[in-house]
Amino acid sequence: MAEALSIHSEVDISKLLSSQIAFFEAGNSLDVAERISKLRKLKTIIEEKEEEISAALFADFRKPEFETYATETALILSELKFTIKKLKKWAKPKKVKSTFLNFPSKDYIYPQPYGNVLVLAPWNYPFQLSVSPAIGALAAGNTVILKPSEYAPATSQLTKEIFAEVYTEEEVAVILGGVAISEELLKLKWDYVFFTGSVPVGRIVAKAIAPHLTPATLELGGKNPCIIHSSAKIDLAAKRIVWGKFINAGQTCISPDYILIDKKKKTEFTEAVKKEIKAAFGEDPRNSSDYARIINKKNFERLQAMLQEQTIITGGETAPDDNYIAPTLLNEPSLDAEVMQDEIFGPILPVLTFSDETEIEKIICHYPDPLALYVFAEDKDFSEKILQKYRFGGGASNDVVVHIANKNLPFGGVGSSGYGGYHGKFSFDTFTHKKSISKRATWIDIPLRYAPYTGKLPLIKKVMKRL
Repeated sequence: MAEALSIHSEVDISKLLSSQIAFFEAGNSLDVAERISKLRKLKTIIEEKEEEISAALFADFRKPEFETYATETALILSELKFTIKKLKKWAKPKKVKSTFLNFPSKDYIYPQPYGNVLVLAPWNYPFQLSVSPAIGALAAGNTVILKPSEYAPATSQLTKEIFAEVYTEEEVAVILGGVAISEELLKLKWDYVFFTGSVPVGRIVAKAIAPHLTPATLELGGKNPCIIHSSAKIDLAAKRIVWGKFINAGQTCISPDYILIDKKKKTEFTEAVKKEIKAAFGEDPRNSSDYARIINKKNFERLQAMLQEQTIITGGETAPDDNYIAPTLLNEPSLDAEVMQDEIFGPILPVLTFSDETEIEKIICHYPDPLALYVFAEDKDFSEKILQKYRFGGGASNDVVVHIANKNLPFGGVGSSGYGGYHGKFSFDTFTHKKSISKRATWIDIPLRYAPYTGKLPLIKKVMKRL
């Protein structure tokens, strides 16, 4: 799809950032009541534009209306509702227990916005993953420059229009354009950077902001394992995995990237998956209104190449004119195969097998820390062992993807799958510096800490041992 995005020049971006810096330094973003008022207005406008949001996502990659609402609009509205309700409490200084060493004192944590925030958003959930971090940054009192993906032009343009109805450019500016614009943005000094995207680009972002020691959240990805134990309810596992893997045509950073199943259950599972694909998308998923397309030709060709010289259990059909790839299962590809090298990010699901836990460990540890891990088992000891043993961003037992929906859980990666977390209060915390304040009283001043120290060492040791 051709891009139709307006582009700011480098000079415009610099001036825009300067105006945001001046706006922030003048204290204009610090009024909590005003933040809440504008978030309410943003919520109202998104509710009014629900149909336009669905139309934009359909234009970008034929995303079904149900998926748009469930995975984009509804999540944002829920995040806004929760933030509006809780923000006044979050923004208050929090009194904490003082220490005897500072007696007498009252100690507090003051939440303070970082300042000028850059949000670089991806294309796979172009509305949700643009707006969600911006909500957290604005709730915390920051100004925001948001760069949505050029690969989803209709959604990016609409996102720009929505923010413009609520905020001035000194508060939020949405910059449209391609890689060159991102590069120019990363040359500037920011108080915080929030990036969602691939591991390779995440490394570029981290390197670009390192000279300024800019704090950042990197939401990346990885090869997410989905382990199926012999005790699992296979039919239910297949149903839930088909949903979680093929929603958004597999273009989901936390979808299962490969199956690791007990050898004895492999055939039962693959037959169940075939049945569930048919139940969800019909005899020919290309004709289903509930199945999205690959975002563009480049990604289509990347995924199509992964199918070469592989044994296909089901699916495998492609249509270059439509960027269509059928829901596909692959039979035990080599770990050296292209499909097993990097995150797939498409509707292709390799099925690997294991005989014992040693083989599970060998395969999972072959890859860097994933963003998600899933385990299906009725054997709770086995599930708990898996969840405790391996490093990953987040996950679930007996389901996939669903942990992202709980605002009480931080969403984020670990190691090469990223760092930092957000959603709910975690979003507010991500964009907030916690400033430590000790308010000392003056009615007494204990002399123990002051020089000369002669004769005081035994007493200070005695005091410290009691703390």
